[in-house]
Amino acid sequence: MYNHYKKMFLLLLLTSMGLAVQAQTDTNFIRTDLALDQYLNKVGKQNLGYIATQYDVSIADAGIESAKVFPDPELSIGVYDNQQASLHLGRGYNAGLSNIFELGGKRSARIGLAKSQADLSKALLQDYFRNLRADAALAYYSALQQYCQYKVMLDSYHTMKQLADADSIRYKLGAIMEVDARQSKLEAGNLLNTLYQGEADWKTALVQLNLFMGKEQHDTLAFPTGDFEHLNRNFPLMNMIDNAQNNRADVVAAKGNKTVAEKTLKLAKANRKIDLGVNAGYQYNGESTNEIAPTPMYKSVNAGIAIPLKFSNAYKGELKAARYAIQQSATQYDQVLLQISTEVTQAYMNYEAAQKQVSQYRSGLMTEAAKVLEGKIYSYKRGETSLLEVLNAQRTYNDIQQSYYQSLYNYAATLINLERSAGIWDLQ
Repeated sequence: MYNHYKKMFLLLLLTSMGLAVQAQTDTNFIRTDLALDQYLNKVGKQNLGYIATQYDVSIADAGIESAKVFPDPELSIGVYDNQQASLHLGRGYNAGLSNIFELGGKRSARIGLAKSQADLSKALLQDYFRNLRADAALAYYSALQQYCQYKVMLDSYHTMKQLADADSIRYKLGAIMEVDARQSKLEAGNLLNTLYQGEADWKTALVQLNLFMGKEQHDTLAFPTGDFEHLNRNFPLMNMIDNAQNNRADVVAAKGNKTVAEKTLKLAKANRKIDLGVNAGYQYNGESTNEIAPTPMYKSVNAGIAIPLKFSNAYKGELKAARYAIQQSATQYDQVLLQISTEVTQAYMNYEAAQKQVSQYRSGLMTEAAKVLEGKIYSYKRGETSLLEVLNAQRTYNDIQQSYYQSLYNYAATLINLERSAGIWDLQ
């Protein structure tokens, strides 16, 4: 009866210690539960990098307005005085207006180039969000993985702490040797240190979520409430490649880059055309009353045109650069298509491998490891096996648990990268 009460007291003590450890974890920060779709919605609205990149589109749209500007006319006004008062020479003033008329479709070419640059900025923004969404989802599942691994460490510590406390009592009762009691106590202490690092890794992963959501609350952390379920997909590989090569944002951007290069060549050709300068003026000459050459007051008007002599057209560096840019953008477009095909194929293979690994763990590997550990602990308590066998079983169980959650994360990560590379998204 005495031993029975002793065991009950020990279990209550260990339970309270476990609750204390958990309470310490939960009171260090304010927890905000977030499902994956809620989290990604916040990322799309609040991520500072994405908000900053959106200004590129606004800047490009403003560039369209700038391209519509006409050349400004010039107004000139002047006065003159011959500075010969004794000779009574005349004074007068003049005024003129001049303007340049752009020929060769320069303005329309500038507007077309600006519009193509704006379209390119929009495509680049979509590609930025495609990668941002995938990276944010990876961070979400990484935090979920770190939490699961932290729980494995916590459970292992509790198990070893119970075993160490029980060994301490058994040693006092003379049931085991002192070295066994010391060994189990050392193992519990080592697991506690590992637990501290696991908790830090988990909270660090949660802080990363705040970065993606553009939040600065240091005392508030988002807590993923999702799981690693509903990750099974059956995508036809060739259909995914075709879809990615037609619709992925970086393909649209590559097409836009080709258009920009073509519009740049068009503007370069237009800039080689002459511009027509037109001017008109009015002049007033005051009366000159000297005896040698008296001149009556008179007014005059003038008009003219200015035609530049385009000797610079002998140099065709701008045209050559524009043509090379077109060839370069075409090659880059082909490279993007090839890169997409490679990325989708590799991501598909990695996803299939991760799928098989998770299936292997779920086929009974986890259950067998747990049964082995339970059996070893039971045998050790009965004195039928050594502490070393228990520790080996515990490490094996921990390794399998850690590997299992790592495989779950890899499963989610490979799916995210597959959908990222294919230009689709259906994770919720």
